[in-house]
Amino acid sequence: MTINWTDDLRVGVDTIDNQHKELFDRINKLLDACNQGKGKGEIGRVVNFLEDYIIVHFNAEEEIQKRHAYPDYPHHKTLHEEFKKSFSELKKQFEKEGPGVHLILRTNSTVVDWLIKHIGRVDKELGAFLKTKI
Repeated sequence: MTINWTDDLRVGVDTIDNQHKELFDRINKLLDACNQGKGKGEIGRVVNFLEDYIIVHFNAEEEIQKRHAYPDYPHHKTLHEEFKKSFSELKKQFEKEGPGVHLILRTNSTVVDWLIKHIGRVDKELGAFLKTKI
């Protein structure tokens, strides 16, 4: 299974959209590695990249929100913090149990579903706000 970037997920801010595309690409690499039964090392590299990149991306988004006095910033930041915690738990499961079907299922429910819902609703609201400011 892969997740596809579609134009309806565009926020309208190139920095954010490009980072979202990179997240989709890396998540697809993780799912592909799990599906192909690739070694723990390769999957581990993707998980570690995602962990770091999520922080970079969330920090960039939050900085843009603060710079433009986004009124929903506190709620948006809370959602990011909750996701980081969920991803950390996913990583711990991977480190404990290794790659496999369980990791694919949890990745889908933890990462894929969240990203699509978050981008499609919360980040698009941010994009609409930023269009009035930029």
